[in-house]
Amino acid sequence: MIILEVLGGQGELRFTQLSKAVPGISQTMLTQTLRQMERDGMVTRTIHPVIPPRVEYRLTELGLSLGAAFCGVWIWAEDNLGKVEAARAAFCRRAIEFSGMTA
Repeated sequence: MIILEVLGGQGELRFTQLSKAVPGISQTMLTQTLRQMERDGMVTRTIHPVIPPRVEYRLTELGLSLGAAFCGVWIWAEDNLGKVEAARAAFCRRAIEFSGMTA
């Protein structure tokens, strides 16, 4: 999802630019993910015949449409983050109270 977001916002990026924009991902994992996305028709890879070769990635129409679909999930998460955190805190309080009663 992060790669979709970065490419959707930036357009075409070189591998090194993309790796800097996606924190915490290894070069191997980024390569594997981009290959899978290319295989699935989400990304196009353009190799420019220069020395050293320049490779750029861009979302296809299919990839852009998937990014738009995820947009709704991101909006939901942003709108409901406070409720989720409150539910987690309440769960932890109940767990602590329960564990105190059995001790």
